[in-house]
Amino acid sequence: MPGSSILEPEFLRKLHGLSLVAKKVFAGQLKGDKRSLRRGASVEFTDYREYAPGDDLRYVDWNLYARLEKMFLKLFVEEEDLNVYFILDASRSMAFGEPHKIEYARRVAAALGYIGLAHHDRVSVSAIGNGPVRQMPSVRGTAQAMRYFDVLAQFQAEGPGRLAESLKEFAQRASRTGVAVILSDLLDPDYEAGLKALAYRKFQAVVVHILDESETHPPYVGDLKLVDSETGETREVTMSQGFLNHYRKTLDSFLARAQGSCMRYGMDYLRTTTSVPFEELILKYFRKIELLR
Repeated sequence: MPGSSILEPEFLRKLHGLSLVAKKVFAGQLKGDKRSLRRGASVEFTDYREYAPGDDLRYVDWNLYARLEKMFLKLFVEEEDLNVYFILDASRSMAFGEPHKIEYARRVAAALGYIGLAHHDRVSVSAIGNGPVRQMPSVRGTAQAMRYFDVLAQFQAEGPGRLAESLKEFAQRASRTGVAVILSDLLDPDYEAGLKALAYRKFQAVVVHILDESETHPPYVGDLKLVDSETGETREVTMSQGFLNHYRKTLDSFLARAQGSCMRYGMDYLRTTTSVPFEELILKYFRKIELLR
């Protein structure tokens, strides 16, 4: 899939005016569109405080000193850029469904990443699968959008997953924290350890749990041979009503655990299937969890 076809120009125009929301305060590198609560010399005055020995005399309000005969420092709100990391699960199970779950994940990362680039956030993307984390260095500005789309298009779903280990590796390697958007089907029984690592580094994490409609509502009946997309293991089953009832209970437990894990670590959780219209997911549901405004 060429990078240029990930998002249609008409849809890109609908993203103009949207911005990614940082709920935490992160240390930025350059001035950008995000407001920090840190105080310093910048563009917008916000308050005063009394002068203390060692303070920079350049920020003393001398007009106020002439009236009150006391020295006060001007305080300003700094505007900083935001680091936004997209982490795509590129394990083999993400190649399941129609469209493939990884295709859906790529489009989500493309749309949200484009919004970040348009607001001069620092945007990077990583693919995590059965090998070392593959990461594109951070870029800024819409001039980098095509490069970013092309990198996304190159990520393929292959090999057994190691989501927990990859997330831990990512958390350890990241030089700066920021917003981390994880796009995965969470089909790694140990994924919570990876979420814990991100929480420990104080990322603002958003887990986008992507499943295929046939995983949530299996359409199968009769005698079948199931193949584990991660390991290749096969199992013969009879899809009776009793089996389907057991499957639904197991699925409900799996989904509840995923949502509960995110709540435990202070992360946003958004579950979707690839049957949800992509435009609706971006323009409606990401606003509901307040990642976009």
